Amino acid sequence: MTRKDFLFLSATALGGLALGGCPTTGGNGPATTDLSGRTIKVAATIGMIGDTVKNIGGDRVEVTSLMGPGVDPHLYKATAGDVGTLQQADAIFYGGLELEGRMTDLFVKMARDKLTVPVASSIDENLLREPKEFQGKYDPHIWFDVTLWKKATEVIRDELAKLDPKSAELYKKNAVIYLAKLDELHAYTKKQIGKIPPPQRVLITAHDAFGYFGKQYGMEVRGLQGTSTATEAGAGDVQRLAAFIAERKIRAIFVESSVPKATIEAVQKAVRSRGFDVVIGGQLYSDAMGPDGTDEGTYLGMVRHNVDTIVKALS
Repeated sequence: MTRKDFLFLSATALGGLALGGCPTTGGNGPATTDLSGRTIKVAATIGMIGDTVKNIGGDRVEVTSLMGPGVDPHLYKATAGDVGTLQQADAIFYGGLELEGRMTDLFVKMARDKLTVPVASSIDENLLREPKEFQGKYDPHIWFDVTLWKKATEVIRDELAKLDPKSAELYKKNAVIYLAKLDELHAYTKKQIGKIPPPQRVLITAHDAFGYFGKQYGMEVRGLQGTSTATEAGAGDVQRLAAFIAERKIRAIFVESSVPKATIEAVQKAVRSRGFDVVIGGQLYSDAMGPDGTDEGTYLGMVRHNVDTIVKALS
């Protein structure tokens, strides 16, 4: 499979499956139906997608996010309730790029008769990371580069407009407002990271979810595990990372809300055995947002929390 084929696995191949069923709006999606008379039911996988759909859809959408706080999408397996939610939804938005690895087959089936959208589908493959350990596949954590998340936002805007054309102007208006907030967040992140002394701009977490963040905002990123938590770290991985931290005298390392703390605590202990004391600088939100009703329970608030936590610990 070529790199381009992999990127558009869902955007085109799934669309072809949809065309094999009832008449559609053109490509991947449901039969032509006027939804303007009722609220549109949307199912999203991770909270970042669900929150963005809410911002673009406003009162026109009712969004259910399958994966709540602390949930790891790499290992998540759909429940019977999730399948029911997906079946009842008018549209499904998910990350793609194998973020929701265990649910891929389910999305293929759902795409036969309803709009099923991988939000990373429009991103130029030249902008995507391809970590060596991922063996030719792309890093799915695009939300950590706010400029890439803007592209995902535009996909959501455009797909909602196709599904519900009578409200297209509303989606466009809401997107203008939200994209402006993303521009502000991008500028804020660049400014804050610039406050960290260059030698200390090293971000060490439980798994390599922050690669896009490091690339965009000028930080070296090291994760104990690879891009996916499906692969476990061994004792050798812990010791190699501990040696790196002690040699570079990195001040702080970070736990993630969706990964057990024990992985980073093992690294901290190994660093101390080498005569250097590294602190745990706080908890970052990587594959899941914070609790509903909190700032961290929104995409904008989650990113700000991460930035502020990193800057405080490393400055």
